[in-house]
Amino acid sequence: MGSGPPTYDAEPTALPAADPDALDDLVPDTVLDGARYGACTLRAASVRGDSARYRGEPRRDCLLTARFGAGEQALVLVAMATGARATAGAHRAAAEACQWIARAVGRSHVRLSEDMRAARRGDLKSGLHRLTDRSLGRLRAGAAEQGLEPEEYSATLRCLLLPADPACRIRIFFGVGPGGLFRLRGGEWQDVEPGAGEVAGEPVVGFGSPPAETPEGDRLTMDLAIPTPPNPYDPDPGPPREPFRFRASVARPGDTLLMCTEGLAEPLRGEPELPAHLAQRWSGPTPPGLAAFLADTLIRVKGYADDRTAAAVWEA
Repeated sequence: MGSGPPTYDAEPTALPAADPDALDDLVPDTVLDGARYGACTLRAASVRGDSARYRGEPRRDCLLTARFGAGEQALVLVAMATGARATAGAHRAAAEACQWIARAVGRSHVRLSEDMRAARRGDLKSGLHRLTDRSLGRLRAGAAEQGLEPEEYSATLRCLLLPADPACRIRIFFGVGPGGLFRLRGGEWQDVEPGAGEVAGEPVVGFGSPPAETPEGDRLTMDLAIPTPPNPYDPDPGPPREPFRFRASVARPGDTLLMCTEGLAEPLRGEPELPAHLAQRWSGPTPPGLAAFLADTLIRVKGYADDRTAAAVWEA
């Protein structure tokens, strides 16, 4: 799609260079996953961009899907991250960001599930903000250990929380950094990415503050199985952080919720043919299979050659 054929070949060309003593550092070109829980069907894919395929660079995007718990008490996490451009360890930073947030969510999944079923929006926003800060703080600590500037070992992070309980239609998005959050409803796309004016929210309670309530009457989560954070008045609080993004939405039957990294969000916003094509493909009576979803994710648009990571949720 677009004004002409894309610059690069449609298939992978060069493999990234491998270190025989660090083979765990290799990143596959494509990751594909899926599941069905409760009222929703999940499809997720992460694909190396055309330019990285041509240059033999590793995929900077990372995708992690995980289920914590069992039965209707289970909680499904989809996490995706993008490492900083033009940095040697971008793929490692993205992988660590996903792993740290998954560990934090997994250790707190029982309480998070309870808060979702009870629709405690303020509780969830406050607690997930802290978990995200702690996870990305570990990246900053890792940069310092490697003698790097924080921006040289950093990543964006975007997450979805999906309850397995079919009676709970709450869907939680949270994260830090650019990307996309879209909803397909009635054949029309809605851009529901939290804007700059929506992400600040109420102050996050922490640093030993006493329990409190939000204006909505929600109890603020004070402890989600994470260590006590450092004193906020330390002389070097670290680099400025991007706003925390959060949205709690109630899914309707027939909805499709799409979370993606910037590599797919940009062509969705910049090339009208792409969202129109996906709306047609994804408005059928049943969700696409894994292979069909991967093919949809790979639709090429001239001028957009970055990694693409997408997770879509179809509501029964």
